[in-house]
Amino acid sequence: MRFRQVHLDYHTSEAITPIGARFDQQQFQEMLKLGCVDSVTVFSKCHHGWSYHPSEAGVIHPGLSFDLLGAQIEAAHEIHVKTPVYLSAGLDERLARLHPEWLIRDENDQTNWVKGFMEPGYHQFCMNTPYLDILIAQTREVVSRYDLDGLFFDIVGVRKCYCHSCIESMRREGGDPRDEKAMRTLWEKTYANYTARVKEAVEAIKPGLPIFHNGGHIARGRRDLAYMNDHLELESLPTGGWGYDHFPLSARYAQTLGLDFLGMTGKFHTSWGEFGGYKHPNALRYETALSIANGAGCSIGDQLHPDGHMDEATYALIGEAYREVADKEAWCTLAKNVADVALLSLESTGVHPKAKTEGRRPPSDAGAVRILLEGKILFDVIDKEHDFTAYKVLIMPDYVAVDDGLCGKLLQFLQSGGKILATGWSNLDPEGTRFMMDLGVQYSGVNPFRPDYFRPLFKPGSLQEASFVFYGEGQKIGLNGGTELGRREDPYFNRDGFTFCSHQHTPSSYVSGGPGMVENGNGIYIAWNVFEDYAAKGSLIVKETVLYALNRLLPGKTLHTNLPAQGIVTLQEQRAENRLVNHLLYAAPVRRGESIEVIEDIIPVYNVEVSVQTEGLVTKVYLAPQMTPLPFSCEGRTVRYTVPVLECHQMVVLDYESD
Repeated sequence: MRFRQVHLDYHTSEAITPIGARFDQQQFQEMLKLGCVDSVTVFSKCHHGWSYHPSEAGVIHPGLSFDLLGAQIEAAHEIHVKTPVYLSAGLDERLARLHPEWLIRDENDQTNWVKGFMEPGYHQFCMNTPYLDILIAQTREVVSRYDLDGLFFDIVGVRKCYCHSCIESMRREGGDPRDEKAMRTLWEKTYANYTARVKEAVEAIKPGLPIFHNGGHIARGRRDLAYMNDHLELESLPTGGWGYDHFPLSARYAQTLGLDFLGMTGKFHTSWGEFGGYKHPNALRYETALSIANGAGCSIGDQLHPDGHMDEATYALIGEAYREVADKEAWCTLAKNVADVALLSLESTGVHPKAKTEGRRPPSDAGAVRILLEGKILFDVIDKEHDFTAYKVLIMPDYVAVDDGLCGKLLQFLQSGGKILATGWSNLDPEGTRFMMDLGVQYSGVNPFRPDYFRPLFKPGSLQEASFVFYGEGQKIGLNGGTELGRREDPYFNRDGFTFCSHQHTPSSYVSGGPGMVENGNGIYIAWNVFEDYAAKGSLIVKETVLYALNRLLPGKTLHTNLPAQGIVTLQEQRAENRLVNHLLYAAPVRRGESIEVIEDIIPVYNVEVSVQTEGLVTKVYLAPQMTPLPFSCEGRTVRYTVPVLECHQMVVLDYESD
């Protein structure tokens, strides 16, 4: 997999003509060289439904007078740049106007994306219609005619659809279209059939050609969907609505799947479809560094002007980041993440039936990852199929119901010496009536007060003794052989129209509401939905409480550092090279406008202290790619070193001898 890729969007309206008039192969090559690009995704067919090459399976853009795709592939290959080819699969506006009966429909017979043809935007196709035959023909055509290096199919996934074809299919099978469970089985089969037909068509012409199906999100817990791809591309444009917390959550799951994967950001100030928008070079430096620090290659989104002329400002911007990536690649290839802690993703387990939160991106996952990053805990994000025993601690965030299958895996994990950190509804049976694993507590029901208060029986980091408000929903518990680490305090009353106090919530009455945090030999239970709370409020006490619990459960943490909270640390291992690579990153995103996070200034951080527990005997420590030796000391298997200055991203390499 190439590390320095560009995704070159080219969704071009038929109302613009001519197109490609300023395309020049030499200029195209010069811009790729300026950007230090080693792979560029170029277009066969766009969302508007136009092909960018002569086509019998589709229709060439009416404003294009030559084979643009062929010229791009030829130019890129001359300078040893790979060319995956893009096909808009879910969207084809030209065909949507010819065959609206093939579009995805909801229960009310409304199309998705846009609701009609007077509204600007695209309409999405159902793959359970004759449209799929046309898409397969377009795929065969481009694979057979061009020397492409892969295929990127866009806007696809398991889609909810009540189009006439889906309704007819369900009724033909003897099912009831009003039964959503039965319909979901059909939707799953529709997507599996689509990916299988694509694979069959491609393999018949160019066996082994890499294929990726982009749905905008790699669903945690859906390994079957992930493995329908030959690699993964994690779409995560921080300024486009994803934010800077999204990629680490996705990457820490993706790296456990054993597939090569890319982190996909953009050069845009906002998101896809923006012309004339540029982010600060320091933002791309940080975003690409974040990718390689998490075991990923890099992909930067760009958009080609309709005239086909590559924008020099864009490739100068991309080049600033990619020249650094090029220097670092040797220490990032075939790397495996080192982790003490596993976050059992709520998305992968399904939320508890009693939960009040829904959706494929639960805030509990996001809040947990933010605490782990700020606390400098080495972690993976896993699903129920993963090997729990590879970790020292397993986190069950807020709403993880424990059925018999999960219970068996958790018991095996505990018997292997692992510890559990469970919060809120987690560890309850699917009915929400009793705890499944022994964490020293007994269940009494949902706490009637919200918010209420937590008084820790320990010093919570930099904070002092107090009654701290916890906003998340809580559970009433009693001790069952465990040790109380903190207690709940009830407010005087819940806030309503007849009983309220001050502007927000009622103060603590100092009346004990029972234990709030309990420990036993199997782990620690915190009685609130603390991760959901942190995602919403970012309360310091919540973070300090969770980190206190993790530090108790991890007396032998692999890595310690004094890197400030906003910094990110990972530890990757290249076993074939007998080396560990410690990635240190620091940048401070700030909010500009209504919802855009930007990185502009890179502030150096000095004297970053790190200690690492290693299995092998460390013989050499140095900065990469500078190759500067770094003084270090060893006490047993603990290696200590200090990085004099960290500016955006620094790798520290630990060469070791295997036992």
